[in-house]
Amino acid sequence: MLKLCFFICLIYWVKSDEEKKCPEFTDLNIGNALSGTELRVQLLLYTTDNPDCSERLIEHNVTASEYLNTAKKTVFVIHGFRPTGSPPAWLGDMKELLLSSDDINLIIVDWNRGATTVNYLTAVENCRKVAEILKNYVDQMLVHGASLDSIHMIGVSLGAHVAGFVGQKYNGKLGRITGLDPAGPSFTHEPPEGRLDRTDAQFVDVIHSDTDALGFKKPLGTIDFYANGGTDQPGCPKTVFGGIQYFKCDHQRAVFLFLSSLKRKCDIITYPCNSYLDYKRGKCVDCNAFQPMSCPVLGYHADRWKKWLIANNSPTKAYFDTSDQDPFCMYNYLLDITTWNKSIRRGFIRVKITDYAGNTAESEMNSEASTFQQYKRVRILTGFYQDIEKISKISLTFSTKTLIGPKHKLRILQMTLKSLNNPERLQLCRYDFVLMENTELTFKPIPCSEKGT
Repeated sequence: MLKLCFFICLIYWVKSDEEKKCPEFTDLNIGNALSGTELRVQLLLYTTDNPDCSERLIEHNVTASEYLNTAKKTVFVIHGFRPTGSPPAWLGDMKELLLSSDDINLIIVDWNRGATTVNYLTAVENCRKVAEILKNYVDQMLVHGASLDSIHMIGVSLGAHVAGFVGQKYNGKLGRITGLDPAGPSFTHEPPEGRLDRTDAQFVDVIHSDTDALGFKKPLGTIDFYANGGTDQPGCPKTVFGGIQYFKCDHQRAVFLFLSSLKRKCDIITYPCNSYLDYKRGKCVDCNAFQPMSCPVLGYHADRWKKWLIANNSPTKAYFDTSDQDPFCMYNYLLDITTWNKSIRRGFIRVKITDYAGNTAESEMNSEASTFQQYKRVRILTGFYQDIEKISKISLTFSTKTLIGPKHKLRILQMTLKSLNNPERLQLCRYDFVLMENTELTFKPIPCSEKGT
């Protein structure tokens, strides 16, 4: 009898211990991908009351949740294709940063069983099935007091289209969808109802980072942000010798840029423009249409520009450059030059700035050559990885990048350097000087208002 009692107590203790275990994101492996997986979706809820231990939600029983508060904003995070079966590397940071930024219901949509396969088309087919499951749960939330206005879906790659399919089911009344480099393969030639579209939510913001491979190239949202033009990202491998990172680094960069916006170490400022080339030529740096607000910032807080973007009544493309590592911010300046040379010159200008403590920052050489003509103003967008607040010296180098032939010189009548990140700072000027090709010229600038003193 004593043994039986002990055995029953042991079973109860083991069962209770299992019940206390936190539900976790499904962890699979390459073997699962090779054999294929049947779709199975679990919704893992995190809140400020249970930030470290998720609660598995029951699809048809919202009231069974201990932590879900339908009066609060709800954010769904939806991953994409998982060819190796492992949990997304960014998932932990996404959870912690979202919970630290807002008092929300955070629901991680785990469809790893269904996304883990070597057959990409199988995962694509499962997208609509996942959307149907999410729609069923949102329906239950709405019955118990939730509002479509307060629902924000963040979709990565295939997950962006899943979010779009959910939004379609509510006729675009979801509050917001954020697409992080929405998948291109199998979706590029689909009509709006077959992919994410700007009509799928009240506000749709999209970050593009791999438009020449795994991502979607054309605009999909209310505003589409193109990082470094949307293709090759700084810091990512350029050849297959970079291993697996060569294939996924550019595609994943959209996620890490979004995460950077949650850390708030610096704002990534973007510039609405028709093309990346026009942006690089300094044609789109004023953002007058967004007054009294400044240029849109990337990421979680992009919806602050929602009113102006929706009023625009057409898709907005915004371009920006980044550094090669977190937090990815660039400190942009507009270099405005008027030249005297009678002969047309084509070339590049490298800029270096120095503060009074001797700290320096050097710009990247622009990929497009500028054309300098007599008495014509040329605007060049240039960026630095460091923020030099009080500039004591400016160094300029002119180059045509030609290896043969005579060296050229560029006579500059006026140069202006203006901070775009901090427009309240003084514009700096210099007048009437000559740049010899491939020879750095360093000088002390003066505030533009002091001309002639």
